[in-house]
Amino acid sequence: MASNEPQLSLFKQGLKGIWPSLLNDNSAGIELYDRTFLAAIIGLMCFGFVMVMSASMPEAEKLTGNPFHFIYRHIFYLVGCIVIAFAVLKVEVSHWEKNSGMLMIGVLVMLFAVLVVGTSVNGARRWLAIGPVRIQVAELAKFVFIVYMAGYLVRRHGELRENRKGFYKPIGVYVLFAVLILLQPDLGTVVVLFVCTVSLLFLAGARITDFMVLILLGIATFVLLVLFEPYRMRRVTSFMDPWEDPFGSGYQLTQSLMAYGRGDWFGQGLGNSIQKLAYLPEAHTDFIFAVIGEELGFMGIIAVLIVMFFIALRAIRLGNLCLQMQRPFESYVAYGVGIWICFQTVVNVGASIGMLPTKGLTLPFISYGGSSLWVMTAAVMLLVRIDHERRVSLIQAVQGRAK
Repeated sequence: MASNEPQLSLFKQGLKGIWPSLLNDNSAGIELYDRTFLAAIIGLMCFGFVMVMSASMPEAEKLTGNPFHFIYRHIFYLVGCIVIAFAVLKVEVSHWEKNSGMLMIGVLVMLFAVLVVGTSVNGARRWLAIGPVRIQVAELAKFVFIVYMAGYLVRRHGELRENRKGFYKPIGVYVLFAVLILLQPDLGTVVVLFVCTVSLLFLAGARITDFMVLILLGIATFVLLVLFEPYRMRRVTSFMDPWEDPFGSGYQLTQSLMAYGRGDWFGQGLGNSIQKLAYLPEAHTDFIFAVIGEELGFMGIIAVLIVMFFIALRAIRLGNLCLQMQRPFESYVAYGVGIWICFQTVVNVGASIGMLPTKGLTLPFISYGGSSLWVMTAAVMLLVRIDHERRVSLIQAVQGRAK
């Protein structure tokens, strides 16, 4: 043991010089993954379980007669998250890159299948039943599309920067995804995919003229989709002045705003929300943030937002680190997931406070819903795996120098 101490000391000094945070504060060992990032994710999921338990009991009692109905299902979803986390962490990042095209084709087939044999809920056909489990394929499409885009940008980087053909190929794939998802219908997911697509193309160095044309086309298409669908138009107009029709098109938003108003600075206390008692629709899903505001107050929602944006910024930071190490696929995946989490959080919170139209997007890691939880878990666990491989490569580089 004594003969190895000089080499171990040199090894640790080299690590400190390249990346100090790889070592614990007490230098007892080497961190092979981002513990703070993982702790923030687990903390949000645990907090989400508590809030789903608080927000869902009145609705569950009303619908099923069992106040614990959604709680039992959410526990099942969390167990599924553990299984998915272990599965994703065992797969090398290179396999995701090699199979990104096949994953994209698989999701397209599932999107077609949803339109044919999918389960319809509230007039929307979005769920595909696989045994006892129902999967919302649009949620899976977000993750897989980011992985596909990352693979494409690596393979066709030169063509993308020099040729319009390279720019419009992924746009064609996006349009195919968008059409299939709009037929469900699900405009919110289409908007999320568009933002991720535009962001990744911009980061990959797409020509500014092509980029601006895409932005203008996207905005024009969104406006047309809203104008030609009455229920979407009602959503857009009602959020501007929900009190004009508080018992009609503005009902959900007015109830959400009342929840925030009751919350004040420190809230009414966990479990003491009044709006969740059959007043606020979707209190445990799309509008769970309003219940958080009512029960935990302004300080509670600020704390949640800080953790949420910490996760998103950590993902983007990981993208920067991977880019510095010439790992473009990992970089684009990290950028895409970070942008996705950030944008979806902004849209969900913005809709519940009346800043944006209602889009039906869940609050990442917190809202009730198996598909959203499972897909988000897979996405962030892929980031943990990316960071692990990056850190291992740094250690191997230092070991090579020590020899």
